Amino acid sequence: MTNLDPIALSQALIRCRSVTPEDGGALAVLEAALVSIGFQCHRLRFEEEGSAPVENLYARYGHAGPNFCFAGHTDVVPPGDAAHWRHDPFAAVIENGMLYGRGASDMKSAVAAFAAAAARQIADGPFAGSISLLVTGDEEGVSINGTKKVLAWMAERGERIDHCLVGEPTSTASTGDAIKIGRRGSLNVRFTARGIQGHSAYPQRALNPVPILATLVSELAAEPLDAGSAHFEPTTLVFTTFDVGNPATNVSPAEARAACNIRFNDLWTAEKLITHLKAKAEAVTKRMGGQIETEYSVSGVSFLTAPGAFTDLLENAVKSVTGAAPEFSTGGGTSDARFIKDHAPVAELGLCGTTMHKVDECVPVAEIETLADIYAAILASYFSKPPK
Repeated sequence: MTNLDPIALSQALIRCRSVTPEDGGALAVLEAALVSIGFQCHRLRFEEEGSAPVENLYARYGHAGPNFCFAGHTDVVPPGDAAHWRHDPFAAVIENGMLYGRGASDMKSAVAAFAAAAARQIADGPFAGSISLLVTGDEEGVSINGTKKVLAWMAERGERIDHCLVGEPTSTASTGDAIKIGRRGSLNVRFTARGIQGHSAYPQRALNPVPILATLVSELAAEPLDAGSAHFEPTTLVFTTFDVGNPATNVSPAEARAACNIRFNDLWTAEKLITHLKAKAEAVTKRMGGQIETEYSVSGVSFLTAPGAFTDLLENAVKSVTGAAPEFSTGGGTSDARFIKDHAPVAELGLCGTTMHKVDECVPVAEIETLADIYAAILASYFSKPPK
């Protein structure tokens, strides 16, 4: 049985210029590695009108349950000006024990580490169950032609996941020191305040929407939405823009716009938040006049994989490799776990994310080896006694 070197495979993946939505050959590299250890692979290409087509991969070893799935992505964010990098961002250079390259942290090395761990599990002999990988090229983009559609394709085929681990960079100081067991939701909100346009020398003849909207912005920014919950930090509301778009100095504008992003915990739903925001806007317009229109879009909802047999298995596997128990966390942004949680219990465990999306993104080679050891320990424990 072929073994896979997680370092060499990480380098091979990083050398593929897979900036979203381009695949750059990354999934072909991964597919070849998985086929060499006995996986059956399905390449899945999805596209919607107005969006670029995206390549995805679903691979499975075995046919029986339970099916332990690893989820991840091979697409990366743009590197920016390559001249600012210590090394070519797609050269995958190892220097002083560090692997440099776009995707080293987020998250091509984790994909390679899991493939290597799967190879070890297979080489150890027959086991009861299956190992699968769900790898997309659309995680860093709009996420409409990736994991969500692969999951729908799987459901149509009767393909079931029993438990899932996402390889996003969750660790903080050393590999395995933090596991995400949930994520906050993400809500994007746009406010448009409307008044009456007029001459700035005669403000009494106009209704300036800028102070109206500024009042709403100030009140929302000053008032905490909650104090957090048992497994989540407090909900945050951050304004990202305030725009009038008025080039004239002697005109009171007719409209003003602002936008915010809310990362919400399990005390809220998107619907409850919108109701709250609309009530705040209505209270302001009752005092000051004008109108405030509220539009929104939901990037993800809050979810939690409750501590239990699955999270205990992950914790014990990490301790067996590192000697220390990981912290369970729900912080940070969104990930494709927000789609997977509707199909199976899901957690996230990967490398440190201190350099992800940065110039000179890099990870210690030794940490990739440690991650492969952790993933191997998880698989061995899972198939010896699957969690209920």
